[in-house]
Amino acid sequence: MASKPVTKVAFVIAENPPKRLDKAIARDVPEEATLSRSRLTKLLAEGAVKINDAVVTDQKAKVAEGDRVEITVEEAAEIALVAEDIPLEVIYEDEDLIVINKPVGMVVHPAPGSPSGTLVNALMHHCGDSLSGIGGEKRPGIVHRIDKDTSGLLVVAKSDKAHQGLAKQFEKHTVERKYYALVYGAPDPMDPRLRGVKGVGFEGSNILRITTLLGRHKTDRQKQAVSFSEGRHAVTRARVVELYGTPPQLALVECWLETGRTHQIRVHMAHAGHGLVGDQTYGGRRKLNHKALSDAARAAVDAFPRQALHAAVLGFIHPVSREEMRFEAPLPEDMRRLIDQL
Repeated sequence: MASKPVTKVAFVIAENPPKRLDKAIARDVPEEATLSRSRLTKLLAEGAVKINDAVVTDQKAKVAEGDRVEITVEEAAEIALVAEDIPLEVIYEDEDLIVINKPVGMVVHPAPGSPSGTLVNALMHHCGDSLSGIGGEKRPGIVHRIDKDTSGLLVVAKSDKAHQGLAKQFEKHTVERKYYALVYGAPDPMDPRLRGVKGVGFEGSNILRITTLLGRHKTDRQKQAVSFSEGRHAVTRARVVELYGTPPQLALVECWLETGRTHQIRVHMAHAGHGLVGDQTYGGRRKLNHKALSDAARAAVDAFPRQALHAAVLGFIHPVSREEMRFEAPLPEDMRRLIDQL
């Protein structure tokens, strides 16, 4: 078999290097090489790193100022993901990234229960040769996800540099993400019940703030659960956009994330007593007042087949051009129809 094309990345260790080789080369590797820390670790293990012309594989090896480093980087490998010709709503695309308005029902990444028909399968076909390689493989760089039955905006990296830059922004929680959710009840700062829910409060006159830890449910590993002793820090804010029913039975709320944990909005709103309409896992269907809403409106709510959640706004700094990017996606047709009924 013919060998793959390779690129040589050469540089010199700068002054006051970290004691470990892996940390030293991660610090000093040229930025234009777009080699992430995890990719460098893999290249070390593969014997692709030379120090002063000698191959070194030990991540903890010592290194000194002035040592010459040469890294052999093979061209990105084709991987076994199947490219599928699935229509995509592309909001924006350039050589480094692509922004998609994901439809309801599409899984983001292949998994044992969903090996095909995913966003990644669709992107493999759509992007083709424009994928320059993520971590040494020709694949889309998924930096965040939304649930199968949540619609809305996703940004995906097409290059290693974009993948690293976007991942850092998500890690630092600097990405703007706003969602619209249709929830039971009406979040109200005057509601005495809410004042008794741990982790729930209001900022100013009308911003609901939910602060808890989130982690795996103790008995159902497919679910997430609120905790105050273990898990990952999670903060959700929400404000009421519109109320439905007299007296109010439901509300359209705008939610924005300070953190981005699995199922965060769904779990947090349920914890506050305002579960999402259609959410079979966390929502908890309620009996709606027949005097407050029409029979048709109540029937439409009861029949809504998925969590009423839409990722409406996505804003970030372009990881290559450094331009401010902000995108909006209108409510999908099924949520619009439901709101029209209400």
